[in-house]
Amino acid sequence: MTTSDTALDASVLKRLSTLDRFLPLWIFAAMALGLLLGRVYPDLGAALDRVQVAGVSVPIAIGLLWMMYPVLAKVRYETIGHHTGNTKLLGTSLVLNWVVGPLLMLALAWLFLPDLPHYRNGLVLIGLARCIAMVLIWNSLAAGSAELAAVLVALNSVFQILTYSVLGWLYLTVVPGWFGADTAALDVSMAQIAKSVLIFLGVPLVGGYLTRKVLVARKGAAWYDGVFIPRIGPTALMGLLYTIVLMFAMQGHRILELPFDVVRIALPMLVYFGVMFGFAFWLSRRLGFDYETTASLSFTAAGNNFELAIAVAVATFGIASGEALAAVVGPLIEVPALVGLVYVSLWARRRYFPAAAAPAHTLRT
Repeated sequence: MTTSDTALDASVLKRLSTLDRFLPLWIFAAMALGLLLGRVYPDLGAALDRVQVAGVSVPIAIGLLWMMYPVLAKVRYETIGHHTGNTKLLGTSLVLNWVVGPLLMLALAWLFLPDLPHYRNGLVLIGLARCIAMVLIWNSLAAGSAELAAVLVALNSVFQILTYSVLGWLYLTVVPGWFGADTAALDVSMAQIAKSVLIFLGVPLVGGYLTRKVLVARKGAAWYDGVFIPRIGPTALMGLLYTIVLMFAMQGHRILELPFDVVRIALPMLVYFGVMFGFAFWLSRRLGFDYETTASLSFTAAGNNFELAIAVAVATFGIASGEALAAVVGPLIEVPALVGLVYVSLWARRRYFPAAAAPAHTLRT
């Protein structure tokens, strides 16, 4: 590493808030707190899970909406049209998310779990559920384009509604039969998926849009971007930490009871995140996209909609099923993995996009 790189690292760290600077520490602390709460109050998970929205517990739903609203309030909706006409960019995202991602997860599931069809099915459900929530957090931390991320998330939402059921039938019922393996039936409707997307993306999206429209009209864009956003931005990470605590409090006991099973589920997922992100980043750079676009494409391709995967696994196979356990392990692995990829992305910006790394830039959400 050169002297200029070291100086840039120090400059970036100084521009980070205390919350951002020690993000991995806070996330692991949130995981530990969740596990502790689950151990001290073993009935906490069942209590929190009693009231549900779209198959997800209300306390978790609150956390998801909380962490997404500040990010979507930051989006400059007036510039979104610049991205929607770029067929090369949108086509790349569709191929990465709906061809490469599901096929990669299917291949890894069979490679790592040939003898455990229930866990394998759970991984397939995860691979088919493209991210519409937490990816906005990771993209923001990595200084990707908030406007492009919003467009790609909306695009994934539409394709999720239209194709999840069909692809689930294909990968769980048809493909295993080609290899003489056990098949599984997937009973999930477009209406169920649409409801999940409407709640976890539509509500904060409308809230963020109306917030920007009303406050910019009353206070001006300079006040909105310079005063309001810096105040509410960090609360997105607080929502993320709150959600992590609850997830581990509700499901951490299953990890402690079946540690070796969890490791076997975690390994293909870790490989998936690394390969998917790395391939998307490499491809985007080869296609000539700038850093902000490359980061948004890469995180959108690497992330998954675990809320939908968990809801489908529980509704189709039952809460005590291997499919549900695999779906639950998903977000517990994704959080530290994607945090690590945020730092990889920022390193790659300095290495491969020096012009993008040079200007002063805040990474606060």
